[in-house]
Amino acid sequence: MTDQDPGEPGVRLDYRFTLANERTFLAWIRTSLGLLAGGVAVHELVQPFRRHGARTALGVSCIVLATIVAVGAYARWRHVEAEMQAGRPLPRTVMVPILAAGIAIVAVLAVVASLMS
Repeated sequence: MTDQDPGEPGVRLDYRFTLANERTFLAWIRTSLGLLAGGVAVHELVQPFRRHGARTALGVSCIVLATIVAVGAYARWRHVEAEMQAGRPLPRTVMVPILAAGIAIVAVLAVVASLMS
């Protein structure tokens, strides 16, 4: 950071930390865009499964997860930026467990849908 406490008035945060926070935000957004593209692709390009609505459920679950990741990425970026400016320790993220659980759910839906066809 800097030699001085960043929470003091007039002290500027080292720009490298702000840029690292932005890169992390952009990585989450890329993940969200990948999920969004995957959801659209599943809905539009995958052959319909024998079980009616399985393809739609799989596509929509990817799109919902993409939305959650994008909103969470923005909230995380804002929160980390505020904590850095105040000179406080960085908060833990809930984004990793949310993404892991969401991908696991999508994977289970995909397996169930493929086994039913």
